[in-house]
Amino acid sequence: MSMPLIEVRNAAFSYDGKRTIFEHVNFQVEEGEIFCIIGPNGCGKSTLIDCVLGLNKLKKGQILVGGNPLEKLKPKEFAEHVAYVPQGHKTTFAYTVLDVVTMGRTYAARTFAPPGEAEKTIARDALKQVGLSGFEDREYTKLSGGELQLVIIARAIAQQSHLLVMDEPTAHLDFTHELNVMEIIARLVRDKKISIIMATHFLNQAYYLENAGVNTRVALINDGNFAQVGTPSQVLNTENLEATFNIITEIVSNGTGERKYILPLRNKR
Repeated sequence: MSMPLIEVRNAAFSYDGKRTIFEHVNFQVEEGEIFCIIGPNGCGKSTLIDCVLGLNKLKKGQILVGGNPLEKLKPKEFAEHVAYVPQGHKTTFAYTVLDVVTMGRTYAARTFAPPGEAEKTIARDALKQVGLSGFEDREYTKLSGGELQLVIIARAIAQQSHLLVMDEPTAHLDFTHELNVMEIIARLVRDKKISIIMATHFLNQAYYLENAGVNTRVALINDGNFAQVGTPSQVLNTENLEATFNIITEIVSNGTGERKYILPLRNKR
């Protein structure tokens, strides 16, 4: 059996040493799968993501990246394993799109060395993967929100890491761009064998990925713990959704049960 790309063991975190955000969190991610962390706003999804990225220090537990303790990895070593797609991104300088995506190769470059043609070729290929061929010379600051998010995903792809960490990657997108991002995620996992950790509060995204034939696991986080872990069909049922989100839902499927989605009916009174 191959070594997990990342493994989180008995993790706990607290900001002030008193109020625990999460505890007893255990999971691992293998090659070619997506691990969706799902829960209501304020449940600790982004905090857990920040711990995986090394931005927050665990109160208890351990995170192993490629079999090595996270805290012992140098930034370059971590970048070889993990790339990050944030929830939002501020555009300050008018870089070209190609420049921004090429920044994903910074960790692999020699100190003070400008990116070479090999790095730019990798960046162009990443743009092609997200459907932005021809955008290379566009100004980064003049893109739409959906285009901007695709550029950030392309930058992460250009890093050529084994694992992408995404914190609510479609949070500010309209329906068209949300679907575009989900199609890209499905291709990366299913066809490129890239693995993804994705925090989201859009419940049907996990079902979308399962319906698309992607190896998908879901962790339903509630009251600071993983209440359930399994496939979307196992975890995202009416009982668990009522307990976690306090809503009444119906799981709708086609005649064969091969495609499912969650239909919200009402808040629980």
